[in-house]
Amino acid sequence: MATRIGFLIFPGFPMACLTSVIEPLRAANEISSSAAFEWRLIAETGDQVTSSAGIGFEPDADISQIQDLHYIILLSAPSVTFRDPRTVSHLRRAARHGVTMGAISGGVFPLVQSGVAHNARLSVHWCYEAAFAVAHPQIERSDDVIEWSPGCVTASGAAAAFELALTLIETALGAGVAQEVACWFQHPMMRKDGVKQTLPRPDRNTADPQQSPLVARAVDLFARDLAAPVPVAQIAAQLNITPRHLERCFKQSTGMNPSRYFRKLRMQAARQIVLYTNDSMSDVAASVGYASAAPFTKHYRDAFDLSPQEDRKRINLYRVQGNLPVPSV
Repeated sequence: MATRIGFLIFPGFPMACLTSVIEPLRAANEISSSAAFEWRLIAETGDQVTSSAGIGFEPDADISQIQDLHYIILLSAPSVTFRDPRTVSHLRRAARHGVTMGAISGGVFPLVQSGVAHNARLSVHWCYEAAFAVAHPQIERSDDVIEWSPGCVTASGAAAAFELALTLIETALGAGVAQEVACWFQHPMMRKDGVKQTLPRPDRNTADPQQSPLVARAVDLFARDLAAPVPVAQIAAQLNITPRHLERCFKQSTGMNPSRYFRKLRMQAARQIVLYTNDSMSDVAASVGYASAAPFTKHYRDAFDLSPQEDRKRINLYRVQGNLPVPSV
């Protein structure tokens, strides 16, 4: 029996995530000379859905036609809202009937909003992590590439979506077919459970290309709660070193002093919340450890050359025009 997958796509969904699942499934069917996988594009209505790349997709069915599926995978921008109030009830009914619910990249946002994720541990792409934490603090987040829970699967981005497809292929057709599919696409290796997401490194210029374990521990201590930033001296004390030694390590490893590096972390997190939530600027400021909006706005402008208000207005303008400038991850 074929494994039937429905991809529920929303305006601005990352096209790369969709093709990264469908193409290996198609190849698996061809290699195995079978119809082991079937898939359909689903939308809330029968109207065309435009991807993040500006390319339109015609759905095969609307949300009311999701019978006989084994998986429903949501793909969206993180800022999506349901247009049809019946979507949630259709998704919940499918979950009750044993359909495995899933999401890729920004699709974790509507997945949680629909209420079908329950207590599942979800893979959240690092570029959305801060915004997701603010929007859904009760949900357990993971920085693993893929997370499987009973009745739920989430993948962090396009490469993770390919890995998800390989796992489905291996389950249905065996490791040999999965490996051949990986080779077809020159995919270097099949990653197993527990693989962490790869995060971008700061521009180091002449700095050591490998972040030292001590700096990594310091960053972890600081990032545990950005709403209550730990002073540099306190971090140094927890690491049993002097603040001066910590500063030397940061300079060598990142090209920045600790304070500047930690401010960069706070601004990166703040930008996620600005762009992917509707929180007030005072709330955004508080979420990254600022007592008032004025210094927060100054540091935000220093980091991104525009104020948080201007940044949100810019992206909202694009959304109104139907072109979502969000990462297609």
